[in-house]
Amino acid sequence: MLAAGAGSRFGGGKLLAPFGGRALIEATLLGLRGAPVNETIVVVGNDVEGLRGLCESYGVRIAENPDWAEGMATSVKKGLSACSADADAAVLMLGDQPLVGARAVERLVEAHEGGAAVAVATYGGRRRNPALFARGTWPMLEEELSGDEGARGFLKRHPEMVTEVPCDDVADPTDVDTREDLRRLEERGLGEPMNQKEARR
Repeated sequence: MLAAGAGSRFGGGKLLAPFGGRALIEATLLGLRGAPVNETIVVVGNDVEGLRGLCESYGVRIAENPDWAEGMATSVKKGLSACSADADAAVLMLGDQPLVGARAVERLVEAHEGGAAVAVATYGGRRRNPALFARGTWPMLEEELSGDEGARGFLKRHPEMVTEVPCDDVADPTDVDTREDLRRLEERGLGEPMNQKEARR
């Protein structure tokens, strides 16, 4: 989970901002409970101390990125390098997308188990987060990553490697860039991940 940026459009402190009665990043972490992954690694940079204790209380591992100001690519690389030696794939997602949840991750993992080297969630036919990369793709991904682009450019340059996985019915990719974005999510009554709402039904 990439959580190293300054959140400048938000005015700072984005991932610690209250959402649904908890910090925004807590809502994102809660949504991942039950995801079929061996561990969750949160890459932090700008607000290390503010996020460390909060994230570790959810049993995740922290990876510090001292180069976070150079762009998202550095956080992706830090996250991949922090993965355990026996990890056969990594799912990349953002800390400011609290409504993605475990079921979208589950679908990507299923696609990987079916042979996909790269699997990306789609919503309304558009590629969004999260995205899964098999370990064999990591050297190429790391070599091509630069600046603040993240993995989007890689996906465009290698369409033959990409399996699109529709997730419209199990997740919402809305991200929080500004305080207005956060307010709109609250007004829509979306203060908790989709999989938690289903669990209460």
